[in-house]
Amino acid sequence: GLVIDGRTLNVIFQGGLEKTFLALTQHCRSVLCCRCTPLQKSMVVKLVRRELKVMTLSIGDGANDVSMIQASDVGIGISGQEGMQAMMASDFAISRFKHLKKLLLVHGHWCYARLAKMVIYFFYKNVSYVSLLFWYQFFCGFSGATMIDYWQMIFFNLLFTSMPPILFGILDRDVSAETLLGLPELYKNGR
Repeated sequence: GLVIDGRTLNVIFQGGLEKTFLALTQHCRSVLCCRCTPLQKSMVVKLVRRELKVMTLSIGDGANDVSMIQASDVGIGISGQEGMQAMMASDFAISRFKHLKKLLLVHGHWCYARLAKMVIYFFYKNVSYVSLLFWYQFFCGFSGATMIDYWQMIFFNLLFTSMPPILFGILDRDVSAETLLGLPELYKNGR
């Protein structure tokens, strides 16, 4: 592991040693930055995103973590004694750090599976609708006549665009929560 403080981060960022710092951190299992300013936290996240081209996740519990949470791809705010600023600036909010495992392994897997199915569904819906209009133009001699009234088109999109996401969001769970928590390697299969 590597423990680095704010003064050392100042030397790294001002001295142009970012590449060396990243090379060192890639040999560590964990890197802990302590006594850092909010600007330094966000600079570390931006450095990792820019140079390593990976997705970043930041977790914070106070106002000093807001810039770091906003600089990352996914921000998680924990309600803490320092206030609610981190929760309000984050993408996801949890009440305690112990809920992070369930958020990532269970809800992350379910969300990924649901989104993958919904993207396929939306392609199917749009292709079927456009092909219907395409073949109708051959039937009517490319006159530009509309096949469907506007109110029917509105209801078609309303029913086929709103109902399936609601049903998928409520009912679709490909693997139980207990199995996902017991076998964390299932998270990799979805990716």
